[in-house]
Amino acid sequence: DLQIGFYNTSCPTAESLVQQAVAAAFANNSGIAAGLIRLHFHDCFVRGCDASVLLDSTANNTAEKDAPPNNPSLRGFEVIAAAKSAVEAACPKTVSCADIVAFAARDSATLAGNISYQVPSGRRDGNVSLASEANANIPSPLFNATQLINSFAGKNLTTDEMVTLSGAHSIGVAHCSSFLNRIYNFSNTSDVDPTLSSAYADLLKNKCPSNSTRFTPITVSLDIITPTVLDNRYYTGVELTLGLLTSDQALVTEANLSAAVQDNANNSATWASKFAQAMVKMGLIEVLTGTQGEIRTNCSVVNSAS
Repeated sequence: DLQIGFYNTSCPTAESLVQQAVAAAFANNSGIAAGLIRLHFHDCFVRGCDASVLLDSTANNTAEKDAPPNNPSLRGFEVIAAAKSAVEAACPKTVSCADIVAFAARDSATLAGNISYQVPSGRRDGNVSLASEANANIPSPLFNATQLINSFAGKNLTTDEMVTLSGAHSIGVAHCSSFLNRIYNFSNTSDVDPTLSSAYADLLKNKCPSNSTRFTPITVSLDIITPTVLDNRYYTGVELTLGLLTSDQALVTEANLSAAVQDNANNSATWASKFAQAMVKMGLIEVLTGTQGEIRTNCSVVNSAS
């Protein structure tokens, strides 16, 4: 089992060294907070929170980071690498890359939203990373309510936790390709998704060419109200048909989800507390502990057998 303060004796400075690396990156670019929270999410949904998302592809294997849900949009790798090298200098071969990712996500929530919580640690690093598993397990921005509920349920997260964690879209950006379906050729009867604010759709069309791909370097803030603050305004936007992705709008297509959205929109402190708890629970998905896996020395490659 994971425990809070797992490194208190073996590496007492571990969490503060990670926090310093994240804070330095955040001071340079506040958008990195969204990237680091997403990195933890995409790690945990594929083989559990085992840092498999950090492994590089090899000559005979395409790793998770090179799968379409992660490439080229996933970011924060260099922050994890900087944190890891600081931690290795202080305590060699002690702190896992998986724990560093979990700590960095928490530090990001604190910096972007003043949401602080303790992270149980003791995760071990996995040795397998497959692009096919990222494709199969990471929920798509095109998912509807049922697909989202099922995706999260498959990772032992409740429907309410799914709605709560969607609030991470209160910060960060999306590439045009992830919402193009809503602004061009939506259906036979409508060019634009009728559940998207038409004024907002016009603005988005102005920004995103219809031939955008995931490699087109144009991005839009996920939360138009407070784009750089991790808060509950995301839910207000979703209620006002300003949710950017199909998967954001999906949260108001079913009564029980809508009720949760309204609850979160109306209670910022309650949402923040639920978000912290849901992040902790997400960080427990299928973790490796004890002698399982390894403590990777370099987060992007498995340790050599030597």
